[in-house]
Amino acid sequence: MFNQIMPEDKKDSKIYHIAIDVSPLSDGNSVRGVGEYTNNLTQYLQSEIKTNPKYKNYKIDLITDPKNYSRDSYDLIHYPYFDPFKLTLPSKHIIPFIVTCHDLIPIEFKSHFPVGIKGNIKWLIQKNNLKKASYIITVSHYSKNSISDLIKYPQDQIYPTYLGASSSFSPKNNSSQLQKIQKKYNLPDKFILFVGDANWNKNVPTLVKACIELNIPLVIVGSSISKPAPIHPWTEDIHWVQQKYQQLGGAANKSLILTGFVPDEDLPYIYNLAHAYCQPSFAEGFGIPMLEAMQSACPVIYSNTGALAEIMDFSGIMFDPNSINSLKQAISKLDDKDLRLQTIKKGLLRSKIFNWKYTAIQTLAVYELALINEKEH
Repeated sequence: MFNQIMPEDKKDSKIYHIAIDVSPLSDGNSVRGVGEYTNNLTQYLQSEIKTNPKYKNYKIDLITDPKNYSRDSYDLIHYPYFDPFKLTLPSKHIIPFIVTCHDLIPIEFKSHFPVGIKGNIKWLIQKNNLKKASYIITVSHYSKNSISDLIKYPQDQIYPTYLGASSSFSPKNNSSQLQKIQKKYNLPDKFILFVGDANWNKNVPTLVKACIELNIPLVIVGSSISKPAPIHPWTEDIHWVQQKYQQLGGAANKSLILTGFVPDEDLPYIYNLAHAYCQPSFAEGFGIPMLEAMQSACPVIYSNTGALAEIMDFSGIMFDPNSINSLKQAISKLDDKDLRLQTIKKGLLRSKIFNWKYTAIQTLAVYELALINEKEH
C-alpha cells in the first residue's frame, strides 16, 4: 500500500516537527469513534517515534488551535477528524496538512441527513478545504472510493489505514465476573448485541424487528439511544427505538434491553456473554464494534454493504440489510453449535490483522510521503 515511499535518507538530520490537532478530545467527539481514534493514534505514534529508528527525526506535538501557528512552527499538521458541516479545516494553506476522513456517509446518503442551506454552504467550504490536503487518510477502501468520487480527489493520494480495538477485548473465562456483569445489566442467558448509535445508516429498526420476530432478546449498548433526543430527521431511528422500547414495557420488558452508557471495563464481558454481535448497517466506513466482538470470541453477523464485508472478509455471517428475512436467517444459522464455534475461530484469527501499532506505522508512512513531497517542492 505504501510502495511509493522513498528510502530513508540516512544523512538527513533535520528534525521534522509535526502537529496533531487533538481538539476533538475536548468536545462531544471524545466519547465517539473520533475520540477513540485520536486517543489511540496519538498514543501509538508517540511510542513509535521513540522506538523506531526510521522516525527518530520526528517530533510530534498535540495541539488544540492550529490557527495560532505559522510555517516556522511545524512542517506538517494532521487533522485526525473531518466533519462535513463544521468549519474545522484551514481555508488558507499556510502549513501543509493531512486529514483523516473516516467516511462521507452523510454526503453519500444526503437525503437521509438533511442539513439545510447553512449546512450545505459549510459542506461546500469544507469540501474545498479538504481538497487542499497533501494527503487524505481514511479507514477502508470503501471510504477511499467514496471520498474520491464525492470530492473528486486523486485516489493515489488517499491512504486507507485500518483501525484497531483495545487489547481489553478478549475471551473471558472468569465465570464470577461474567455473572456479575450479567446481573448488573440484567442480561438474559441468550441475546443478540448491538453497540453504537442509531443513525439511519445503522439500520437498527430492522435489527429490532428481526429479533422480536425470532423471539430472541436484543441488547443495545450506547448512551445516545437511551437518552432524550431532539426531534430531527437525524434522530428518527433513535425515537423509533425508544417508542418500541416503551411499547414492549420499558425497563420491565425482556425483549429489548437498553443499557445506556457502559464503562470500558464492563463492555468486553458483555461481548463475551452475547450469543452474537450484529452490525446491520446500510453503510459504514469501518465498524470497530465488529473488531471488539471478534477479539472477544463473539460471532459477528454483518450486512453486505459499505466497508463491513471488507473488514470481516467472510469471518462472520453475512446478510442483506434491506431484508428482515435475510437477517433472521443469519441469526438463526448460529443456533448450529458447530457453525457458531467455527465462526468464533474465524473471527479470532481475522481480528489479529487489526492493530493500533500497524495504524500508527502506516500513518507515519503517509507523514513521510507528505514531508518528502514538500522537500522536493
